[in-house]
Amino acid sequence: MILSYDVGSVPLRVKESTISEGARRSLTLLPFLGVSDKEVNTFEGEVVSAFSDKLNAGLTIPNYPQFRDMNSMFLELIRGIEKGESGYVTLRTPSARPGSKIAEVDVLKRNASKVRDLTGIDRVRVKACVTGPYTLASLFQVRSPKLFADLGHSISEIVSNTLFKTRHGELSLLCIDEPVLGFLNDPLIDYGSEGRESIKKAWEEICVTAASRGVETAMHLHNTSDDLFWEVEHLNIVESHADDPLYAQEITKKRLEERDKRLKASIAVTLFDNLIVSHLKKIGFNGDVQQEVGETWTDIRHGLVDPLTFMDDSATLKKRLKNIVKRFGAEWVSYAGPECGVGGWPTYESAMECLRRVADTVEIFNKENP
Repeated sequence: MILSYDVGSVPLRVKESTISEGARRSLTLLPFLGVSDKEVNTFEGEVVSAFSDKLNAGLTIPNYPQFRDMNSMFLELIRGIEKGESGYVTLRTPSARPGSKIAEVDVLKRNASKVRDLTGIDRVRVKACVTGPYTLASLFQVRSPKLFADLGHSISEIVSNTLFKTRHGELSLLCIDEPVLGFLNDPLIDYGSEGRESIKKAWEEICVTAASRGVETAMHLHNTSDDLFWEVEHLNIVESHADDPLYAQEITKKRLEERDKRLKASIAVTLFDNLIVSHLKKIGFNGDVQQEVGETWTDIRHGLVDPLTFMDDSATLKKRLKNIVKRFGAEWVSYAGPECGVGGWPTYESAMECLRRVADTVEIFNKENP
């Protein structure tokens, strides 16, 4: 049976500053002392509500709702670094702040019984994404193999502090997000280089931390042209964007078998500009596409156009899933979901509809292919 999960981000319904401050304060003693705090209450309320909405949409293992910037939320948990005008710099060896953890997951751990009551799910399963060391390193003025290792160790410590398993729920899937990998020719990770070995070991350390406590591991990519991820022994699941060659190349199946890994099938396009462009092509639009995309966004914001007009329909989702399973075999496709986060979607409601369609597609596929 194929399970469903999402990548994480969803549109904000409150101010970003409120979410950020609430996340910071939620990791202090305030929640445990019973002190009422507006920012903390708002942050926790949004996390519990959005996570419950994901479950009610039908997802099997939803990611914690990612309202915050995927880079800064982790860099804030690392000491020994400083943000400068041209990027981050290291002041001393970077390391995780003592006791640092992902605030959103901590909220779900403390409120698992509440989520259960809101959804009817007996036991809540949580997916957590962490920004990978390669992507975090791209924000530094000077990168080095040591920086990869230090950032990897820091993320590993954050993961260790975040993992949980309680009566009402557990963190059961950890995903390393590396959206930067593969887009540039990076001499630092050339074949045979110290940097290439260092980033592989950094990923391995994070995966081992999760795997040692019975948690499955995944890697989210936007580009799979650099095949280093296949070499990470304790990485279980690989995923990329819907149109990535990963899902079309014959060599993928060979590597899945050789490396003992499985796929998450990305079946829904989530870059909303791409969805608009695709729609324009379907209706035969011949004008300035970029200008029309901008005008479409304006019409959506003014309520003149329904964003659901541009979303992948159920038939398209089903076709993508069937093709991937047929190509690689059901035993190599454990999960399915949208290709990326839906935080950039026009509305919270349209984002949730995307997740619902994905979950429905997976459920129907499972019923038709028992």
